[in-house]
Parts: sequence; structure tokens; C-alpha cells
Amino acid sequence: MKQLLRILSSVLVISCASISVSCMGRGSADIDTSTVRALDVKRFMGRWYEIARFDHRFERGVTHAIADYTLLPDGKIRVVNSGLKNGKPKESVGKAKQPNPSEYPGRLKVSFFLWFYSDYYVLELAPDYSHAVIGSSSDDYLWILSRTPQLPRDVLLALLERIEARGYDISKLIWVEQ
Repeated sequence: MKQLLRILSSVLVISCASISVSCMGRGSADIDTSTVRALDVKRFMGRWYEIARFDHRFERGVTHAIADYTLLPDGKIRVVNSGLKNGKPKESVGKAKQPNPSEYPGRLKVSFFLWFYSDYYVLELAPDYSHAVIGSSSDDYLWILSRTPQLPRDVLLALLERIEARGYDISKLIWVEQ
């Protein structure tokens, strides 16, 4: 019996290690996920219009997408994502935090369900905080955000060029109706 338990424990450890290794490298080897070196969280707060995004199930079909960020007294961030789906208002309320601001100022974590947090990486940010590119630790998520419902063409083209240089497939972007 002891030997069987040892074998099962070994198989479990090896399986967990294999799953961890395969998940860590998923999609991120080919892209540059480096974040901004400085982020003034207070300046980042406020309304952001979604200009474009990669498709994902939780925003599929949403138009007029907006994200509102509010800094709370405890340092956490209230996140309200809203938009229209099939012409009807849709809203998701979540929270975000900056787990290690001194080492990784551009890396946040965001949660819309209990304590399950996802990566929120500020990849690009205009010096005047007028637009941003958000990603994660993989190439599955990407957003182009702006303080206004549209971005000037030259700014957008420059962003697309930099996003593509990072290794993202810009043909996967969905342009959001505002």
C-alpha cells in the first residue's frame, strides 16, 4: 500500500509539473509582453473607450465598450466595464490591484469573479495618458484604449506598428463600434 501511494504521489507531482510548464510557455514565447516602466495609477483612473480588442467570450458581441476605473481608499481599483450587447446595456463590475508596483509598475491583476485574478499588463501608454495598449502574459488578450471614442489615424497606425513589432497578430483585432 505504501509503495502504491508513493507511485501515485510521484505521478501526481510529475503531472502537475508538466501542466505548469506547458501553461507557462503557452503563446508568450513569440511576443513581447514587457510593460511600461512607470505608471501613475491616479492618472490612469477614469474613463477609457475600447478602440479594438482580440475576440474573447466575455466581450463577444459588445459594442460601445467603455472601462471606468476608480481608485479606492485601500489602494485597490474599482473596474466597471460597460457596453451594449444586442442593443441592450451590459455591465461587469470588478476590481484590480497592483501587486508589485515598485518592481513591475505596469502589471496589474483584475478580477470579475471572487478571488480569481487575471493579468492586466499596460504594454503601451501615451505620455499624456490619452491612449494605452493592454495585454497579458500571453498573446490571448489585447486591447487598444483611448480617452476619446476615436484615435487619430496617425496615432493608431503607430500603435499598430508597435503592437505588430511585439509579435501580436494585428489581423485578429476586432474594431469596436463606439
